[in-house]
Amino acid sequence: MKNLVNYQPTGISKMFDNFFGNSITDFMGGDFAMTQPSVNVVETHDHFRIEVAAPGLERDDFDIQVENDHLLIKAEREHKDEVKEDNFVRREFNYTSFTRNFQLPKSVNGEGIGAKYENGVLTIELPKKEEVKGQPVKRIEIK
Repeated sequence: MKNLVNYQPTGISKMFDNFFGNSITDFMGGDFAMTQPSVNVVETHDHFRIEVAAPGLERDDFDIQVENDHLLIKAEREHKDEVKEDNFVRREFNYTSFTRNFQLPKSVNGEGIGAKYENGVLTIELPKKEEVKGQPVKRIEIK
């Protein structure tokens, strides 16, 4: 059994390491990396807004659910490309997916949540309950 800490490739192993790179991610490329999209969360007087950077997806690729004070955002997209030329066929497959889960504050009105997808950004509006919006700002006196 090889000691993987001190393993030095030789012969055929070295040839494959040189050809494919030193890691499977070098060989497979960045498209196969596990990533989460960037998210902005903004709070205003009337609502919260979640902005998810998800370029390259379509509106129908998303599934948004609210359950037990949790907002679940899922996206899946599979892309297949096939080129047939004289003596060969090239097939390429790309699969993108992610899941994000957010605990909703008690101040969110779950019935009024809305979403839109535009220019590669999924925007989810989470309105606040009326009783929360109506509370005036209370100044605290410093003694």
